[in-house]
Order: sequence, then C-alpha cells, then structure tokens
Amino acid sequence: MGIEWLKPSVFFGSILYALIGVFVFWICFVIVDKLTPYDLWGEIVEKKNVALAIVVGAMCIAIGLIVAAAIH
Repeated sequence: MGIEWLKPSVFFGSILYALIGVFVFWICFVIVDKLTPYDLWGEIVEKKNVALAIVVGAMCIAIGLIVAAAIH
C-alpha cells in the first residue's frame, strides 16, 4: 500500500468525492424534509419527538449508504 494515498491526485480526488457525497446527501435530506407534512427540525428539536428522530436518523444512515455505494 505504501504512501500512494499521499499523491495529490489521489488526495484531491478523495476530497472531491467526499464533497460530492455530502452535497448529494444534503439534497436528498432537503427533498425528504419537503415531502413530510411537518417541519422535521421543529418536531425533533423543539417538541423533542424521539420517535421521529430515530426514523430520521435511520433515513440518514440509509441515504448515506446509498450515496457511498454510488460513489464507490
């Protein structure tokens, strides 16, 4: 393996793919937030809805896995 990951092209390629993944994840989360009939942030933070927080957390993990698999 060596220090191949320190080459500038490999390093910046990894950074680029990470940024693309975060951007795609953010877009997917905004779409899901718009599709739900209420404000997710207000329900989770202000009203302390734990069940919704668990569902949204599971959804975030699922979207992250899909984005990671697509980029990989």
